[in-house]
Amino acid sequence: MEVILKKDIPNLGYAHDVVTVKDGYGRNYLIPQGFAILATESSKKMNAEIIRQKSFKDQKASADASTMAKKLEDITVKIGAKAAATGKIYGSVNAIQIADAIKEQFNYDVDRKKIHVDGESIKELGTYKATVKLHKDIQVNINFEVVAE
Repeated sequence: MEVILKKDIPNLGYAHDVVTVKDGYGRNYLIPQGFAILATESSKKMNAEIIRQKSFKDQKASADASTMAKKLEDITVKIGAKAAATGKIYGSVNAIQIADAIKEQFNYDVDRKKIHVDGESIKELGTYKATVKLHKDIQVNINFEVVAE
């Protein structure tokens, strides 16, 4: 079954993509939840027109994301956390703390939902990597260091 996505869906596609899914998934989940519509000839034509109109905005967003990626490429963010003498921290470091630290130290606004921390969770002092997905084609790896306060 072919459907046109109305929203970005992880591991499936982005808004306005025409994707092929299993019949049950499309009929029982995507369409009733409002995440997709059936890809008929008329809906494909309307989708093509919408894509044409949004291409200019997309180019601008892509350019903004690439400039932000160049800014974020070489930075190392320091995140302070309370830690025991053994190097374990109390709690864990997550995407919210990384986004706040980037805003505080470098004055760059990065949405916390676009930050993905490599590994499961950060519970020790040290240097780690996180991936920031700025646009559907542009992602950048940033280094962050967890230090004791």
